[in-house]
Amino acid sequence: MMGLSLKMVLFVQVLVVLGFGINGVYGLLSSSTLRNIDNINMEGPYLGIIVPNSFEMNPLLQTGSFLEDHKMPYLDFAGRRFRIGRLENERVIIVMTGLSMLNAGIATQLLITLFKVKGILHYGIAGNANSQLQIGDVTIPQFWAHTGLWNWQRYGDGPEDELALESNGDYTREIGYLRFSDYYNGTNCNNSSDNLLNNVWYQPEEIFPINGVPEQRRHAFWVPVNKHYFAIAERVQVNLMF
Repeated sequence: MMGLSLKMVLFVQVLVVLGFGINGVYGLLSSSTLRNIDNINMEGPYLGIIVPNSFEMNPLLQTGSFLEDHKMPYLDFAGRRFRIGRLENERVIIVMTGLSMLNAGIATQLLITLFKVKGILHYGIAGNANSQLQIGDVTIPQFWAHTGLWNWQRYGDGPEDELALESNGDYTREIGYLRFSDYYNGTNCNNSSDNLLNNVWYQPEEIFPINGVPEQRRHAFWVPVNKHYFAIAERVQVNLMF
């Protein structure tokens, strides 16, 4: 009898734990949040605009071209504020991502998962290695690159030496590398000195297309900008006021 009681207690405990887990999963989106998202999407589709920080976002929000939605000007979720409104004649949702590729990826994924979005624009300030560009110039890239994944080559190996795991197809030497000794302060007469940091090789990102075979990766380093948006950007005229 004691054994039977123990089994019953254990069984009830398992049910309680499983029930809590299920409620936790469905509880990520409250019923009120789901209703608000449905109401927002009924007015879609939207053009998503992602901005790294408030310094870059505030001028957009303060311009007379942006009009917030009078019924639901914003939705707060997962630490982000999704601002709903119109920019000129386009329905838009604006969200601040925060700095770093991780934050940008999370905010973008939330945007396209929760809302009915037909396209995404990212804008912000950037550094410049082209001496022909000046402060205030607006640049539209035809391609952008994944540069956040590196393979650090051990000291003593050089460009002709195979990288770790290269034979498995995980890493490659096809794109190029950065040699730390070329930027050493002690370099004289264009002759570089050894540096224990050696070389880092740029690597393509692993991607899993939504219409591809699950768990079959592809690699991408250069990513073309959408031709439609690139054509629009080429016709944009910007008036700067100082």
